Amino acid sequence: MKQLLSPTLVKNSLSSHSWLGLLVGVMMYLVCLSGTLAVFYQEFERWEQPLVDEFQALPQDSLQSAYEEVLAKSGDTHHMYISLPSESMPRVSISNDDGGWFLNSDGSLGEKVSHEWTHLLTELHIFLHLPEDFGVIVVSILGALLCGLIISGFFAHPRIFRDAFILRLKGSKHLEQADIHNRLSVWGAPFHLMIAITGAYFGLALLISLVVSPAFFDGDTKAIIPAIFGAEPELDQTLHTAEVAKALAQMPSIAPEASPFYITVEDVGSAQQYIVVGAQHHDRLIYSEQYHFDGSGNYLDKVGFSDGEVGSQAIFSVYRLHFGHYGGFFVKVLYGIFGLALTVVSVSGINIWFARRKSRDALNNLWLGLVWGTPLALSASAIIQLLFQFHSLGLFWLSLVACSALAQTINNDLLAKTLLLKLNAASLIGLVLAYGILFGSKSFQAAPLGINISLLVAAAVFLWMSPRKSQLRAMSNT
Repeated sequence: MKQLLSPTLVKNSLSSHSWLGLLVGVMMYLVCLSGTLAVFYQEFERWEQPLVDEFQALPQDSLQSAYEEVLAKSGDTHHMYISLPSESMPRVSISNDDGGWFLNSDGSLGEKVSHEWTHLLTELHIFLHLPEDFGVIVVSILGALLCGLIISGFFAHPRIFRDAFILRLKGSKHLEQADIHNRLSVWGAPFHLMIAITGAYFGLALLISLVVSPAFFDGDTKAIIPAIFGAEPELDQTLHTAEVAKALAQMPSIAPEASPFYITVEDVGSAQQYIVVGAQHHDRLIYSEQYHFDGSGNYLDKVGFSDGEVGSQAIFSVYRLHFGHYGGFFVKVLYGIFGLALTVVSVSGINIWFARRKSRDALNNLWLGLVWGTPLALSASAIIQLLFQFHSLGLFWLSLVACSALAQTINNDLLAKTLLLKLNAASLIGLVLAYGILFGSKSFQAAPLGINISLLVAAAVFLWMSPRKSQLRAMSNT
């Protein structure tokens, strides 16, 4: 029978398939690694600006004065944001649409809010540094694909539970990676599935709304937001400065069981201006209950996330469930451990695919450069940010390209991995040393100290993972 497809077309198709598979694996790895670190974004923000005053309470008259001072500095802004002190973030900041300032303990304005490196990290996780609306959908699709991979993985491995304790690290490369992949997949499956489902929600909710609106809202997609997240108050007031302190002062009587942690002023300077006080209910997973006040600080109503429709409560619980921001710091640590396991699962899955291939080419080098180059790019960009206050997405991605180019130049898995691991360790140690020189005794505060110790532990792990001299000698003799 005559072959319908030419050998050249088949070869090109296989090459394209390989590149597509690697591209999906690359995105999954970047999302998983950055998401693991993003669980601790509050700690990273405190680490990034350690000179900011930290306290748990601020006099309300000081809050109002500071709000008015920032408002006077603002140009044409439609929103004002106040971050109130909490256990996990004992700082106060006031921002407009263009930027903000931290407050000192005496109520005066402190240094400007600048979490550029932390934003680089969180934005890598949320939308992969792509155009935001498009990137969120891409990342959500990856979450949906991860759901399918988890479920299909169990059906594809009928012995997966029977072999749950088998770990062959000294066999072939294929068996080693397969055992790591399968063991971590089994033990982390409930967590991984929850992360995949909640991650898929964020961007796919936009696509789902296009289906829901014709069925329930006569095609009006704008009507979905107030139906789920609450309608804006309809007000017509005289123009005046929002009384944010007055609104906050009423919270102990309105919701004594809740802890306010942010204030938003919407439609600033207009007759429709209103105040939103967001408060956490510790017996709920919801991100917050939102309490509405008019511009004069008079209480209007609450949205009802804490005791309203079950669907609204579930939707507003996705954030805390996805990032582990409930149950205290111990829960964050568990999320970090399981998130790291999911990162290893994503890497080992691609490694299994490489181990099955009969040939070795540039794809191997590019993948190795990306896996070990991503943490290096993150630490290198952090050093540049700290030393020179220079933040650039281009620097991060240029570092990644350089690591893959280095791996391609060396063209040897063992040698390239050894060099990149040692560069990672050196970069992390250099980051901690630079931090200590810049901030002195502030390096020993709770959040900065925890981050810096973790960085040194990571450096030690990278050195421990580096191939031994005996392995390198054995390779050179073959």
